[in-house]
Amino acid sequence: MMKNPFGPQQDPGLYAYVNLQTRMLKNVQAARVDDQIFSVIQKSFEEALKRENIVLMGSEKKRMLAQVMKQVLTSMLSKLEDNSKS
Repeated sequence: MMKNPFGPQQDPGLYAYVNLQTRMLKNVQAARVDDQIFSVIQKSFEEALKRENIVLMGSEKKRMLAQVMKQVLTSMLSKLEDNSKS
């Protein structure tokens, strides 16, 4: 029987790639990468507001941060897709 090149299982079966992806996602989530990315974007956003002397109400600040965060993440995904085509 051929060993699974993606991990410790003996029989990779049809779902070897999905199992690998699931394990990698769990590893990334355990490293709290999403929290780190959120913190970096939030810190940059706060610094930009201070640098430009902009004061926003709590709800407006939260809304704008969400919009900026969405644009940054969309841009990141676009770069990932562009790199995968190369």
